[in-house]
Amino acid sequence: MTDTEIRLAPMTAEHADAVLAIFAAGIASGDSTFETRPPSWEAFDAARLPGHRFVALDADGTVTGWVACSAVSARPVYAGVVEHSLYVRPDRGGRGIGRALLEALIASTEAAGIWTIQSGIFPENTASLALHHRCGFRVIGTRERVGRHHGQWRDVILVERRSPTLV
Repeated sequence: MTDTEIRLAPMTAEHADAVLAIFAAGIASGDSTFETRPPSWEAFDAARLPGHRFVALDADGTVTGWVACSAVSARPVYAGVVEHSLYVRPDRGGRGIGRALLEALIASTEAAGIWTIQSGIFPENTASLALHHRCGFRVIGTRERVGRHHGQWRDVILVERRSPTLV
């Protein structure tokens, strides 16, 4: 697959099984999330902003990746700040899918007046850190031993992208 073969679409309930399967594969990798199992579709759907979630589809319509975000706070002062998650099928990495999804999220959030996109990434997830850097994210810092994952304390690198046009 090349970048030109990536088709993006808004994420809908039609994509639920594939999205959760990709999430489960990310969980199984051990370096993508503190989660230990994917949520139900209902919980996943309720926790993410509907206008800012996308799937990547290959030529036959198979979901190969997804991106979605959630508000970081209900307080009005943080209305322009979201936290995102991005997952690509393990067998489809390195083909531009993650970048296409992240660029779509950046475009949709900026169009909606969202000025900051942030995420926490395990230091071992070097591919994700590199992708985020290429898409204009910067490292804010490391949250050391912020949580336990499978009995081990884990650090998280906090990254953010501030909109150059909105701030």
